[in-house]
Amino acid sequence: MIEDQQAVLSNEHCLFLQMPQKVLKGSGLIVPREHRPTVFELTEEEWHATFSLLQEVKKFLDEEYQPDGYTIGWNSGETGGQHIFHAHLHVIPRFEDEPYAGRGIRSWLKDQENMRPSIQD
Repeated sequence: MIEDQQAVLSNEHCLFLQMPQKVLKGSGLIVPREHRPTVFELTEEEWHATFSLLQEVKKFLDEEYQPDGYTIGWNSGETGGQHIFHAHLHVIPRFEDEPYAGRGIRSWLKDQENMRPSIQD
């Protein structure tokens, strides 16, 4: 674990970790207990445990923060935005009064500035 991270919830195969956040309050990560470099190496049991823990995390975050929505996602590989090579599912509560409310994970990916040079006309 990274310094200041705390396991808030857990099950047999996974942990929900949080650390103090200035901007993304309430956000955290669901990680397998066993080292898996990316989401693609998770076992079937870890997949099921991740889903199960995600339901508990949502209930916890709904009670604690009352978010208006969620952004949930995996980054896989360096090009995919993964910087820590231990599989982890981002769970980010979202709120209507955020400057980027309504923008999902694809909003900046599909921006014209992100078009690959090799496919531009």
